Amino acid sequence: MPRVVVLGSSGYDLTIRLPRLPRPGETLLGGELLRGPGGKGANAAIAARRAGAEVTFLTALGDDDFGRSLVEHDRKEGIDLSFARTVAGEANQVALIFVGDDGSNLIGVAPGASAHLTPEDIDALPDGAFPAGGVLLACLEVPVATVARGLARAKARGMTTVLNPAPADRAILENGILSHVDFLTPNQEEAAELAALPAGRVEQAIEAAKVLRDRGGCGVIVTLGARGCLVLGRDWGQNLVPAPEVRAVDTVGAGDAFNGALAVALAEGLGPVDAAVFACAAGSLAVTRPGAQGGLASRQEIEQVLAER
Repeated sequence: MPRVVVLGSSGYDLTIRLPRLPRPGETLLGGELLRGPGGKGANAAIAARRAGAEVTFLTALGDDDFGRSLVEHDRKEGIDLSFARTVAGEANQVALIFVGDDGSNLIGVAPGASAHLTPEDIDALPDGAFPAGGVLLACLEVPVATVARGLARAKARGMTTVLNPAPADRAILENGILSHVDFLTPNQEEAAELAALPAGRVEQAIEAAKVLRDRGGCGVIVTLGARGCLVLGRDWGQNLVPAPEVRAVDTVGAGDAFNGALAVALAEGLGPVDAAVFACAAGSLAVTRPGAQGGLASRQEIEQVLAER
């Protein structure tokens, strides 16, 4: 079974569906409150597990009811929490989410325990937390310095590394962080922020991806929503990978689904383009169902979509 290690946040989501997203200062009445596990790291870890990997989750959990419920949930999903940390006296990360009828969303996050996962925590981990030949997938809802330390340790152990720069933080462009990254996976907005270039059109996304590739020497995979993704590297050229056509219900967690599945495909030895095809199938399935983790697909569902392409 492929090995994936996820370094990132574990959160609890509170979601309200609305007819549309509210304007500043506006109050809208919506539907029922949906509650459940979330956080970019946890979403990606669950996505990778359901896609067929053995998953170890490096995270920080709150010393509260949310944190305890997430530990129980992740263990039931088959996630290895051997190296996860519970931060004494701290609340768990919580996200407040609005979802419009068109599937668009607005999200605010209180990091809580996620902000307390430190580089020293990564230093304290045994080498076994970074299995040679596996894939490390990191995201940025935990401190950049912590992510940098994890990427460096993973590369030193012979792992393939994937950095999902969400939320975007230009600090990853400094101190040689990208030298430890094999694949950088921003969405269009994140690519624009990081490259300081517009990326709303495919042609613009290509230019932004080239800037990031040249800055870090890494492969860049830009997710393009319903249009699929752009795959750009030094040695394997430039490819546009289309996404299967689906009706979007809720786009929350779609990027996490993509990244979790991408990590699994890379751990199985697929090349970047084939891995992106696999990831696009997982991402497309994620938007057809509500909830950040409720829409994460099984391996069987992903393979069925691929068989119908």
